[in-house]
Amino acid sequence: MSAFTMCTILGLSAQEVVWQKDIKSTTQDFLSQITTTIDQQYLITGSLIQSNKLQQDSKQNNGYDFHLVKLNQQGQEVWEKFFVGNNHDYLSATVSTQDGGFLVSGSSYSSKGLDKKEDSKGGSDIWLIRLNEFGDELWQKTVGSASDEEARSVIQTTDLGFFVAGNVQNSAKGYGSKDVWVVKLDKDGKELSQSILGGKGLDEVEKMIPTKDGGALLGIYSRSTTGGSKKTENFGEGDFWVIKLDKTGKTEWEKNFGGKADDHLRTLSLTSTGYLIGGESRSERSGNKTGGIEEGTDLWLISLNERGEEIWQKSYNFGNRDILMGTSVLHSADDKSSKGILLGGYTQAEGKIESDDETFWMLYLDTNGNEQWRKHVKGESRKREERLSDLKLNRDGSIILAGTSAEELGKENWKIVKLGDKQLDQLIEKQDIKIYPNPVSDYAYVEIGFEFKEADILLYDMGGRQLQSLKTKNKVTKINTQNLIQGAYLVTIKTDTNKTANAKLIKK
Repeated sequence: MSAFTMCTILGLSAQEVVWQKDIKSTTQDFLSQITTTIDQQYLITGSLIQSNKLQQDSKQNNGYDFHLVKLNQQGQEVWEKFFVGNNHDYLSATVSTQDGGFLVSGSSYSSKGLDKKEDSKGGSDIWLIRLNEFGDELWQKTVGSASDEEARSVIQTTDLGFFVAGNVQNSAKGYGSKDVWVVKLDKDGKELSQSILGGKGLDEVEKMIPTKDGGALLGIYSRSTTGGSKKTENFGEGDFWVIKLDKTGKTEWEKNFGGKADDHLRTLSLTSTGYLIGGESRSERSGNKTGGIEEGTDLWLISLNERGEEIWQKSYNFGNRDILMGTSVLHSADDKSSKGILLGGYTQAEGKIESDDETFWMLYLDTNGNEQWRKHVKGESRKREERLSDLKLNRDGSIILAGTSAEELGKENWKIVKLGDKQLDQLIEKQDIKIYPNPVSDYAYVEIGFEFKEADILLYDMGGRQLQSLKTKNKVTKINTQNLIQGAYLVTIKTDTNKTANAKLIKK
């Protein structure tokens, strides 16, 4: 992973640290993900051993627990939650839900007891907990079989239900040593379907994203031959295997991409024309890989249409071993077209690793994959070890980095940094006011596009009668629309800089 150091980030001319948040720990913490909420707050999720509370609280155990910290738009802590089983529980995937809450998913070795309300199914299972925006539990579910399951990804679909994806080892219903396991749930956690996908070998799901038609796209690292559910043959040692599921969880199509050597899928993104799949490649030009390799591993990015057919593919190199951690597609203000692609990751020297051999980077591409610019954040040789876990591009062009920082091994603190980037800021199309979702049912989010310190948000009916008024310092503010009757309304913004903007809100 990347040694990304804050003092060097500060030295970047086009970037500024907007804020930094350190979450201290006395044990080896895992940070799995940073999740951006619909109103631009942040949920940091991972696992830790709560050693300092072991003596005082009978609800503790000696194992890893789910650890969640929510930060507001300014980086201040809103709440912190722990979910505790009677054995090890590792939180690995989170999705923000359309009502402002979350579904968290992890691998659990715990039986029923403490916070865990359902028995183990055998081996490790997938433990799901649905939370509201305040971190209160709405429901939880344990899904699994007599084999070992591990949680990898969770998404919310257009029908407000969920797909949960993980891996299962040596399953009686499986096809290889490791298969992909997919469960479809409704919004209340009721199981609607489950399926096992795999060939004769090892298949691991790395990523899953929701598709516009209510289905899901799975990105799988495949070391399998055909057989089982797998219809496409591998080109090399390991391939990118992509499966499109319909809204019920049935396979619509599958594609394999790879050269003769090892190619490891890491990320998926939705574009206006289809999908982006990316990862690292060790393959020369071979199989269906059209580009060669420069050094170590290169980044390999493939653009697909909605049927999974290739539009273009490109390779990029930073030197030595390049690992892709995140992909963000910049969309136009109306969300109908894609503008550009931001990639983030790190380079690691193979063999003996000196901390100054490790570099965190960002790469900006146009929609055809042509490089526009690249930026490095260099690591430094020093005792403190810093590793990047996740990064997200915000709607306003700022970037959130989440990682761990250790003064000494085994004592990892979480470190969250928000960067402003002038080059990215200029790429993002700003609307003075944006309302989503629109039409709305219970809650709407009002986004203000220009700079301000304080603003008034006013809601009027079409007769000009003021129904609501609230003050905000946030770029994105949640308003309650539950009591409005069906029809059209006007939202007006007035800021301390004497700017005003109006937008129509439709209550369905």
